[in-house]
Amino acid sequence: MRPHNPALIIIDVQKGFDELKWGKRNNPGAEKNIAKLLKIWRTKQLPIFHIKNNSTETGSPLRPDLPGNAIKDIVSPIKNEPIIIKHVNSSFIGTRLEKLLRKNNIQNLVVVGLTTDHCVSTTVRMADNLGFRVWIVSDATATFNRVGFNGKPYSAKHMHELALIQLQDEFAQIVNTQYFYEQQ
Repeated sequence: MRPHNPALIIIDVQKGFDELKWGKRNNPGAEKNIAKLLKIWRTKQLPIFHIKNNSTETGSPLRPDLPGNAIKDIVSPIKNEPIIIKHVNSSFIGTRLEKLLRKNNIQNLVVVGLTTDHCVSTTVRMADNLGFRVWIVSDATATFNRVGFNGKPYSAKHMHELALIQLQDEFAQIVNTQYFYEQQ
């Protein structure tokens, strides 16, 4: 099933995620794919929502008083594209996102951004629980290496794939950027 008049939800594509503190990342082309999708949405005049993490954690480069808080230039919002400020993993908790989506009768969401296993996953799960239909663009999302509770290292590629596997069919349909080119 293809989404009808979907909103593009761009999560946390912020400069602070380029810092070495996060470790090795998968999918280095994610931002370019997000920019391609953004161009499609703008051309078709479909709704776009930019989500920005104003972290309250002391060591986070995403804090609002730091340069890393800025949205990356490649996906910068333009006029009339709302920026939703959040302070936690979910783009719905403590924000106006759900209210704006419902006010505009938006039922279908296409989700992209950072990071697959944290803010993307949390937002997608909640969106599904709120009754929205969700598509995640696998090559327009990314994450970082992680160390498990047992000290075992997991690659960013593995974490990304595992997060998408956990979400597929239960909470979202997993697609790639090309999926939206085929609709034009």
